[in-house]
Amino acid sequence: MSSNIDTFKANLRGGGARANQFRITFATPPAIAIGLDIPRTSFLIRTGQLPGSSVGEVVVPFRGRSLYLAGDREYEAWTTTVLNDTDFMVRNAMEAWNNGMNNYVDGTGLTNVADYTADLRVEQLDRSDAVIKTYFLRNCFPQAIGAIDLSYDTTTEVETFDITWRYTHFSPSGI
Repeated sequence: MSSNIDTFKANLRGGGARANQFRITFATPPAIAIGLDIPRTSFLIRTGQLPGSSVGEVVVPFRGRSLYLAGDREYEAWTTTVLNDTDFMVRNAMEAWNNGMNNYVDGTGLTNVADYTADLRVEQLDRSDAVIKTYFLRNCFPQAIGAIDLSYDTTTEVETFDITWRYTHFSPSGI
């Protein structure tokens, strides 16, 4: 049995990638001043994911059988959870970004996609904080800013809120 465990340990490089070793770096859209302190924001991201995608399928019927062909790649919406600090820095920045795309009052906004999108970076870190994998999410914008729950019953937690992002594609390192 020990040789199986030793073989397993020898093949689990670096002790395995850890879900709590990550850094997410936001960027800002060029045409909207959102007041985001980018280095500080990376510390306030509580959760995120390495982004997922899937390849659709094209079904071609032929004489009672189906031939399945690779279709177009689809990218899933991507969500981050943010710790809210008392100056609401990230929350205010996301609301300003959303307002620039579609004004809260009159529904006007920027029409050039390059003006209201930015690239975001997701990095998987090792136990020494060295980057071992990077994903660049291209042409991102905050599609939804989640509610912040308020309650007299919650006395030992910092507020959090979700941001749901849309993007055109991602570029992973190591491909």
